[in-house]
Amino acid sequence: MIIFDIDGVIRDVTQSYRRAIADTVEHYTEGNFRPTLHDIDQLKSEGAWNNDWEASQELIYRYYEGQGRDGWDRPTHPLDYAALIDFFQARYRGQNWDGYITTEPLLVTPAYFHTLTAAQIPWGFFSGAMRDEALYALSDRLGLDHPPLFAMEDGPGKPDPTGLFAVMNHLDPSSTQPVCYVGDTVGDLQTVQQAQAQAQAQSRDRSFIGIGILPPHVQTDPHHRAAYRDTLKTHGAACVLANVMDLTPERYHLLLGSS
Repeated sequence: MIIFDIDGVIRDVTQSYRRAIADTVEHYTEGNFRPTLHDIDQLKSEGAWNNDWEASQELIYRYYEGQGRDGWDRPTHPLDYAALIDFFQARYRGQNWDGYITTEPLLVTPAYFHTLTAAQIPWGFFSGAMRDEALYALSDRLGLDHPPLFAMEDGPGKPDPTGLFAVMNHLDPSSTQPVCYVGDTVGDLQTVQQAQAQAQAQSRDRSFIGIGILPPHVQTDPHHRAAYRDTLKTHGAACVLANVMDLTPERYHLLLGSS
């Protein structure tokens, strides 16, 4: 089976989620720091910042820590996290679903999922996005009917593999075939590693394959593209693709044969 991340894989979030991160950090640093896409990539390469609200907060804290202000530390200068979320969501989702989310280019077509189904390859989604925001892309825009989905509200976020196991069990609880998880960040690949470790600890005869996807914003610069590819490979990607639709049924079966 194939389980997909959504952001950076199914939809381009360069000018939506990542723009909202930059807006939020800029606002909370009083206009003194607006992180670049590279800054955000560097943070996410640590593997711990799949949640974009938490990533925004972390970038804000690191900015102030980097200023070297006497007496400044996190415990004595806590952010109002709920207010930060409200600010972020006002930009990403908007007041009435009129925010940055409406501008996201899709990176896949409905026909791709029909091809997987025709090849008898089960598929689903494990995303750190809120459920209604994930379904905006999957159901409203791609027209997928009740897609199997584990979203933010459903349990622990990545790299905890709980969501991966949940989608697997929904698709086919009795299968022992390898599972491909397709993502664009280090956190996605760490999820695969943790899933494999748990399966081995429980003596489950199942393997997990991490498939890396290059998000659109890294593909315009050859050096950035190469560095991002190397990072994904270093963290366990069996292969790194420029677009999720390059994971054809034929390539999928080749990957299973080599796992």
